[in-house]
Amino acid sequence: MRLRRSWGLLFLTMRLLVLCAVTPVTPYFGLTAKEPLLALFSTEQGGSSASQRLKACERLKLNGERRRLCRRDPGVAETLLAAAELGATECVAQLRGDRWSCDLSERHRQNLLKRAFRETAFLFALSAAGLAHAVARACSRGRLERCTCDEAPGLRNRQAWQWGGCGDNLRYGAKFARTFLLHGEASKDLRAGIDRHNTRVGIKVVRRGVQTTCKCHGVSGSCTVRTCWRQLAPFTEMGRSLKQRYDVAVKVFSMTNKAAGERTIAGSRRRPREQRGQRRTKVSDGALTPRGIDLVYVEDSPSYCRASRYSPGTANRSCQKGRNCDSICCGRGYNTRVRTVQKPCQCQVHWCCYVQCEQCLNREETYSCKEG
Repeated sequence: MRLRRSWGLLFLTMRLLVLCAVTPVTPYFGLTAKEPLLALFSTEQGGSSASQRLKACERLKLNGERRRLCRRDPGVAETLLAAAELGATECVAQLRGDRWSCDLSERHRQNLLKRAFRETAFLFALSAAGLAHAVARACSRGRLERCTCDEAPGLRNRQAWQWGGCGDNLRYGAKFARTFLLHGEASKDLRAGIDRHNTRVGIKVVRRGVQTTCKCHGVSGSCTVRTCWRQLAPFTEMGRSLKQRYDVAVKVFSMTNKAAGERTIAGSRRRPREQRGQRRTKVSDGALTPRGIDLVYVEDSPSYCRASRYSPGTANRSCQKGRNCDSICCGRGYNTRVRTVQKPCQCQVHWCCYVQCEQCLNREETYSCKEG
């Protein structure tokens, strides 16, 4: 009897070990977080006191190294909350014209995160980009104690200008994002691998969005000396770049190098039309490894046309006639609603100093997808 019980415990232990080996450990944060995002944003953000800071870290439901990083600097908790909201806002803005419109309701979002769709890849990349961008900006604005302005330009040809201003500290922002999101993510599971890959893509997109801004100094407007600093582009540009990568994301599968015992992520043999002509490395049997800047996914996405566990569907969704109604409405057609709105018109500027307008009635048409 004891022998049977021992064998039973051994079998259960081995099964748990196998499950742990293949279950991906995902860097939960922002759009990929476990906590309700909308409830998180509606609460008051962390203040300057230690108790408020700890409460903000608790609301983020962080653990281990991420909790330590949140607590060690007074400004980190507020920056994390700002980064999460930045990613969520940009996700909705970039996908408002698609069938999947980045619905942030908890049931749909959490079910989506359990799968390896291209939408999941976009969520991981955008969350990482939002974190790197928010931390870099927080450094230059003096909101974090452990970093300051970008002090190491590393630019050549400094003869005619001097380095100055207060640049966004992208170096610290990217390092913080990698440490915060990828710390301890050593699983060799395919899903964990693509989550890490898409997280790195988000950080790389931010690194590519650095602009050099200069200001001239000199007598009578001459530019004898220029003060220059590096500045991040608006996050909307990063969101647009990731949306383009989302549209041409690469479906991947796992390939194992038996000699080395290593697993490699390889893409489908057939490239999307938009990516043909771009170089990728062959792994074997004609398969291609995705580039380091490609978003990757494993499973084909659902249509998102009808309500499901992943999306509320597109019934009653507003659309733009001639642009996306046919796509969003999935062939069901759309309803047209006519309304009359009052708007200012024939405005005149009077000296000094006000603008006087008349009120005109305009006819507007709005369109929404039919149910079916």
